[in-house]
Amino acid sequence: MKFVKLPHCVYYCDYHIALTIKYRRQWLNEGIFAYLKIKLQEIRKYYPLIDFKIVNYDKKQPDHIHLLLSIPPTVSIGSTIRIIKSNTSKSLKQKFPFFKTIYFGTDAIWSDGYFVSTVGVNEQTIKNYINLQGQEDSGQALLELSSKPRA
Repeated sequence: MKFVKLPHCVYYCDYHIALTIKYRRQWLNEGIFAYLKIKLQEIRKYYPLIDFKIVNYDKKQPDHIHLLLSIPPTVSIGSTIRIIKSNTSKSLKQKFPFFKTIYFGTDAIWSDGYFVSTVGVNEQTIKNYINLQGQEDSGQALLELSSKPRA
């Protein structure tokens, strides 16, 4: 677990996000996916606090991608999804002309919706940390937080 420190906050905000391809078309392959990963990393040039930790897709059902992201608390999930979808859609359509025939009349290659869930320390670890606040001077609260396995 890696905490991010900014001038006025410290955070650990990791999210599992799944983005579905529009109409569940199965156009993902190793080549397109390699290019997509490059374009996702380029987003960091403009949004350096959005950290793409893991990016992958299911080769047996290549109609969606999974992302593990760290997003600062100052940026909403919806905004992050919009940034990812709009930047990758534009880049993929420019690089691979066949998208213009598959998705004629629209700029989108991603479905409107998405899946998101938080990733972090488990609830019991947080409860223990809060309950042990009086013992923080001896380092036990920090030890309790760092020694618990993640669920």
